[in-house]
Amino acid sequence: MTIRLVLVRHGLSSFNEKGLIQGRTDDSLLTDEGYEQALKAGRALSKINFDSIYSSPLVRARETTKTIVKSFNKEQEIIFDNNLLEVDLGNWSGLKINEIKNKFPEIYPIWKNNPENLILKRSNNKTYKPIQELFNQANKFIKDILRIYLDKDNVNILVVGHNAILRCLILLLLGKPNHGFRKIRLENASFSILNISSHSDNLKTQIECLNQTSHLNKNIPNQIGDSRIFLIRHGETNWNKEGRFQGQIDIPLNENGKDQARKTFDYLRNISFNKAFSSSMHRPFETAKIILQNNQDLKIEKIDSLVEISHGLWEGKLELEIREKWPILLKNWHEKPEEVIMPQGESIKDVSERSVEAFEKICLSQKDNDLTLVVAHDAVNKTLICNILGINYSNIWMIKQGNGGITIIDLFNDPSKPPVISALNITTHLGGIIDSTASGAL
Repeated sequence: MTIRLVLVRHGLSSFNEKGLIQGRTDDSLLTDEGYEQALKAGRALSKINFDSIYSSPLVRARETTKTIVKSFNKEQEIIFDNNLLEVDLGNWSGLKINEIKNKFPEIYPIWKNNPENLILKRSNNKTYKPIQELFNQANKFIKDILRIYLDKDNVNILVVGHNAILRCLILLLLGKPNHGFRKIRLENASFSILNISSHSDNLKTQIECLNQTSHLNKNIPNQIGDSRIFLIRHGETNWNKEGRFQGQIDIPLNENGKDQARKTFDYLRNISFNKAFSSSMHRPFETAKIILQNNQDLKIEKIDSLVEISHGLWEGKLELEIREKWPILLKNWHEKPEEVIMPQGESIKDVSERSVEAFEKICLSQKDNDLTLVVAHDAVNKTLICNILGINYSNIWMIKQGNGGITIIDLFNDPSKPPVISALNITTHLGGIIDSTASGAL
């Protein structure tokens, strides 16, 4: 079983425009800009053959979905599912943030810093946890999807909903990491793609991309932090293309990899980077130099701790060759990577510890308005993203990192605010909505 979930947040609404809390109210309507965003989303998604389309029944999501479907080549049924309703914030709906701060000073900080534990009162005076209720909703929706499509393969499902419910769906599929709600973001009409597969009766989830906005003529989401890091995987090598385990053998970029780096440069040409770091290996350093070709005076600091995982005796080999000699170890690498130490190589724990330590030093060096480029490798980037999301490094397979893919991390001076992944694995500058970069060996 393989299911591709394409999650779309509704277009700009009247409450979004006015800065009002929406929640479950149906008084918030799609604006003219919201309709235009939905049209652009529909055009971008029109090449994907969707097997099913689900939508929240609230009018702003309903109208977004109907507008998206107009761009498709065939008429399709839209299933309006109550499990996709937005979070119920009771009498907060229709208020501005400052009004909530003033009226509810004791509990507003919980909403901002630990929303999973926010407790509100209903009109009958009974208390409830709105985000916990939303996770229950998301769980029901996922169970229904799995029940319907459990025996099918290569299924594409479009899901149009709201900021909070879509975040809960994503986090639930990632194992519901603690305090994860504020670590990701979804802009109006953005795309997020998750792949769900079944192996030996075990479900596996992979985030292919998060908060993709390029179809809206907006290459990257607006900055929300005090500084920003662009975490990028190096361009393609011949060994990526062939599916060879590369590791710490210093294979250079191939021509396609150089082209990917040039396209990444062009995609980010309006970003004025003032700091740059790279793994000390050739392929990420060359990628960084191409991205910074208009800023050649900016020094790229090489960091040894960001080099790729050492595959030891597996390096230079195809998976088929490894399977012949180390079948059980390779199987465990795919199913329980945290238990594997490569023959004469490293464990993913080793990679995570050295990479996270290096990345935290980069974060500590950030000053207001810094725009920092960091170019590294597949396994390194995956462990860094796992750490930011609050999931164990054993979950590296949950994270997709395409060659030349862009992940954006917003950082805050306030130590109580965790880093936020504002976008993950943007690869639209290298192809279409779906990541088409080489899968490689890792």
